[in-house]
Amino acid sequence: MATPVEAPKLGNTVEECLISRWVKRKGEKVAAGDVVAEIETDKATFEVTSPVDGVLLESFFDEGALVPVFTNIFVVGAPGETVDSFRPTSSPPPQDSPDEQSTAPVAPQPQAAAKPAPNGKLSPRARRFADQNNFHPSAVTGSGPGGRVLEADLKALFQSGARISKLRERIARRMRESLSTTAQYTLNASADARGLLAIRTRTKAVNINHLVTFCCVEALLDVPSVNAEFVDGSIREHADVHIGFACDTPRGLLVPVVRNAHLLCVDELAEKMQELAAKAVEGTIPPDDLSGATFTVSNLGALGIETFTPLLNPPQVAILGVGAIQVKPVRRGRQVEFIDAIGLSLTCDHQIVDGAPGARFLQVLKSKIEDVESLAGL
Repeated sequence: MATPVEAPKLGNTVEECLISRWVKRKGEKVAAGDVVAEIETDKATFEVTSPVDGVLLESFFDEGALVPVFTNIFVVGAPGETVDSFRPTSSPPPQDSPDEQSTAPVAPQPQAAAKPAPNGKLSPRARRFADQNNFHPSAVTGSGPGGRVLEADLKALFQSGARISKLRERIARRMRESLSTTAQYTLNASADARGLLAIRTRTKAVNINHLVTFCCVEALLDVPSVNAEFVDGSIREHADVHIGFACDTPRGLLVPVVRNAHLLCVDELAEKMQELAAKAVEGTIPPDDLSGATFTVSNLGALGIETFTPLLNPPQVAILGVGAIQVKPVRRGRQVEFIDAIGLSLTCDHQIVDGAPGARFLQVLKSKIEDVESLAGL
């Protein structure tokens, strides 16, 4: 019996996914549990498996297609079974390739979510190269007769690096939206980091980022005006702290979220952050763990950055940038003392958070960091 498989709902906020790779091809045998396709959201990559033994009768979308959740993406069954009743309305029946010389399989093109076709007609070798490298630029100038796109044309564009991943496209879009919909400004300060370094020397269970994030959570409880969201013209201050933290991964920037961080001790917070960061790097983090933050911390201190301007992640109204620990001269009465100081950069949405409230938050955070040893009980 033919069995359709849908694009899964990968989290409460996910409405569509991208077919990143077909592991199995039409006509191949599959066993229950075999990975048939890899799909991705703007957050992570996931595997879609076959629920039954059989043959991959049909795949309804090309690699690179965006597919709404709960849409049939392939069918597994016995050879010869019909799949027409399972075909998505946006996916037309497969057609023979107009270029009979091509030996590369061509999947059916979904009308609503297909990737843009390059300008000019693809030669068979160019089509094969495009499929093998999942490289389908929206426009490319063909050097062959009549503007025909040759393999060399695609290779030259591919090797030039003039392309970005789907995740990078979405990150870029969110950053543009961040700047176009908010009035951002950044305040810079520093805090005595000797307590942070003392704890780091005594224990390896937590690092500087865990400790600063813990202090940030405590400061947000005292200054809830920056633990807020601006949604549809309304300000929503949150009593609970769901802290997001920027994480560099092979696929780009992700922001895992520790929910109810205000209920965790520093050891518990560190453990949760390490767990989420590992999943983000591996590409196995659930989408729901990448949404719902009320405030975000971005730490570039390990890369030697002293101060920077972190960009807001709307609808959040503030984000903290953490810089490197540097030796800094500080006046103590009539004397100048050199201390280890950590850089702090707070970006706020001026529509919601004026300069004084933002500065007060940094004052509170500075106090928490400088009292971290007693605050964390370490």
